[in-house]
Amino acid sequence: MKGLKNILFLTVLCIAVFCLPGCSVQQRIKQADKKYAIGEYFTAADIYKQCYGRLSSKKDREFKGYVAYRQGECYRILNNPRASTCYQSALRCKYQMQDSTVFLHAAQALQYQGKYKDAAKYYDLYLEAHPDDYVAQAGKYACATVDQWKREASRYRINEAKVFNEKRTSNFAPMFIGSESDALMFTSNRQEKQKGTKKLKRPSNVTGQQLFQLYQTRKNAAGEWEEIELAEGLYGGGEEEQQQNDSTGGKQAGSAEMGVCCFSRDGRTMYFTYSKPINGQDLGAKIYRSERASGEWGEPQEVKLFADSSITVGHPALNRTGDTLYFVSDAPGGVGGKDIWMAELEDDQWLNAQPLGPGINTTANEMYPYVHEDGTLYFASDGHPGYGGLDIFKATRDTTNKDSVVWVLFNMGTPFNGAGDDFGITFAGNTQDGFFSSNRGDKKGLDKIYRFTLPEMEFYAEGTVSDEAGNPISEARLRIVGSDGTNSKVNARRDGTYKIKLKQDVKYVMLASARGHLNAKEQWNTFDLKDSKTYVLNFNLNPISRPVKMENVFYEFGRWELTQASEAELAKLVKMLNDNPNITIELSAHTDLKGNEEFNLELSQKRAQSCCDYLISHGIERERLTPMGYGKTKPVVCDKALNKQYPFIPVDQALDETFILSLPADKQEICNQINRRTEFKVLKTTYKLY
Repeated sequence: MKGLKNILFLTVLCIAVFCLPGCSVQQRIKQADKKYAIGEYFTAADIYKQCYGRLSSKKDREFKGYVAYRQGECYRILNNPRASTCYQSALRCKYQMQDSTVFLHAAQALQYQGKYKDAAKYYDLYLEAHPDDYVAQAGKYACATVDQWKREASRYRINEAKVFNEKRTSNFAPMFIGSESDALMFTSNRQEKQKGTKKLKRPSNVTGQQLFQLYQTRKNAAGEWEEIELAEGLYGGGEEEQQQNDSTGGKQAGSAEMGVCCFSRDGRTMYFTYSKPINGQDLGAKIYRSERASGEWGEPQEVKLFADSSITVGHPALNRTGDTLYFVSDAPGGVGGKDIWMAELEDDQWLNAQPLGPGINTTANEMYPYVHEDGTLYFASDGHPGYGGLDIFKATRDTTNKDSVVWVLFNMGTPFNGAGDDFGITFAGNTQDGFFSSNRGDKKGLDKIYRFTLPEMEFYAEGTVSDEAGNPISEARLRIVGSDGTNSKVNARRDGTYKIKLKQDVKYVMLASARGHLNAKEQWNTFDLKDSKTYVLNFNLNPISRPVKMENVFYEFGRWELTQASEAELAKLVKMLNDNPNITIELSAHTDLKGNEEFNLELSQKRAQSCCDYLISHGIERERLTPMGYGKTKPVVCDKALNKQYPFIPVDQALDETFILSLPADKQEICNQINRRTEFKVLKTTYKLY
């Protein structure tokens, strides 16, 4: 009997021993779930990670898939690239059988890393079960379109604002203090001592990083940003005061965070996000207000936006007149995730809090609102079509719809947005210059502040004025007339070049002229331009006193019909005659030495007539044209330009029969080609003048 009792005791003990690890893991997972529920994602992820390795892939597959998914959720929210690995682990454990959302979040995590093809596959899998899901549709569309977006970069220019960034820290959400744009405040988790304040050492349970605070700087007389320091007045000077300001003291001292702020136009009122745990509980973020007096910020006061004090709010933004406050919340009544809301100022209270609606908000996250001086709303979203992670969007109201508020959205594109998070934009007054935040290219996901500028669009016409041989005409003059009333003259430089500044949305006509030469004219406009542009307009002015050879005029072999390849050159002659409406010309055709003289004269006359017929069919008056066929009676006389091209032909040498027959066969053919030509020369410059 005693032996039986011992056996039973050992059996129970073994069962208890083997059950303890499982019970311990389950308790730890419940602990992680609680941390996740209150937003302590960094701590929760660490616990999930420990539990995942202790679960069996066979016996606990379903439970292991859940743990992997929740770990992935923590990493996704924290912008940790390990999120996609966790989702893959969840999928191997068939977690999609429990919740197909794993496909959506796996796609978002891959898109965040710029892995668009892989992301698209998971969007497709999710859409099979949820074909009407806007966020998945937007993600799939973005993955298919992102390459085109990159090619259509805007003319904004960006560069890192290194003066605000510090190594191994996050710095983001810059905001100008008032409308003067000479003072700036931003959020940072740098930990250097400033004015005797306590150095914060405890990392956040939410992010795993050091706690975030508000820092400020301003420009000096030279326009340079001065030393960066904690916002004056918001932080106590000593350890005891710091503890009182931050929380209830004790273990939670120094655990409050401040960040993401906005200001009234005069810079005297600040709204900012404030979060502090009470008795070890994270109660979510709130918006506080502080007034500046004597250079320091006064005691902050909470801004009441909802009757329910447990609702989290943050990311305040004021409109130009200061009577509308935009903010972010996950309050009931929104679309889902974090939404952008607005409230109106009445009797010093913010009332009528309401979400902006589905035109702005999605079931994902919309955050970091900002209102430009011109009324345009900017915000960050990972729910609308974008490059991955948070993208910066701008939104304007469609004023044509009077029955309801309709927003027109525009992704700010390259260079603002890319894979990763881009957010927290601010503009300097009513300009298109300012700062924004991004964690692009940072393996740890740390944020940096970037500066952006929108260069003024500039438009120019430039080129050269030369003669038919390509020699610059230094005495050339250009007259430009614009539909805006522009009427000016510019002299070409000694090398024949010119450059003229233009205006946008103007139709221009430019006439180039020089003594002893025919005029040349160009017409163009600067309509619908989205970037700076230089129009290269080169003018070749033909001489009045000597014949001009027409290049690329071709006829059927042994015939006089023009080939299609001749039209471009003849079109130039049509333009030249229209640019010079008071001239008449002789249009002549010439043959080589081959064939008898009578045949060549008849052939060349018919060829000259074919050219004139073309000109007449394109609107040139018959009276301005004289066709002449010279056959082989007028060989070319070599000038310096021809000699440079063919050194075996001496300058002033006529390419007559005696000279050509003295040459080798290959050079004879070159000379014959030169003699076969179509030319024009000016006969009169007073047609219809009198």
